Amino acid sequence: MKVDKIITGYLEENCYVLTKDNNCLIIDPGDDFFPIKNVIGNNRVLAVLLTHNHFDHIGAVEDIVDKYQVPVYSFANLKEGCCDIENFKFQVIYTPGHTIDSISFYFAQEKVMFTGDFLFKKSIGRWDLETGNYDSMKKSISKIKKYPSDTIIYPGHGESTILGYEKDHNQYLFTN
Repeated sequence: MKVDKIITGYLEENCYVLTKDNNCLIIDPGDDFFPIKNVIGNNRVLAVLLTHNHFDHIGAVEDIVDKYQVPVYSFANLKEGCCDIENFKFQVIYTPGHTIDSISFYFAQEKVMFTGDFLFKKSIGRWDLETGNYDSMKKSISKIKKYPSDTIIYPGHGESTILGYEKDHNQYLFTN
């Protein structure tokens, strides 16, 4: 699976286009439709996945749905556990804390996880915004720490990291 990152909008949100066998999923399509469309190219879009519903993560959803006629999956219509969308197999993980509707996506075969604004390199997402909750964040952190340490973390902003690095260097992971 190929992972392309497109930085979108003035908050520099990370949109990800996952491509496998000329099919793709789009995770958190920020504000800029045209750069996302350019990365998609001639690949077939299967769906949009949302880690949460903050404006900087959903700005291009309508344009993508209009152009590609695809479903949008989020906390509202996904259950925690295994999910298959054609040739993509992943796990949906409820990770509330930043927002009540925060979810992460773990692709076990590739050992990659998309965490939205829940987990960043050496930090975590804010919990002081509407529907955020620090106690929920701590429970979500405990859940994520159980995944393999060599899992690549693709966050909603900033650079990617490795879960093992976070376990050793992220104060929020080693204090919980």
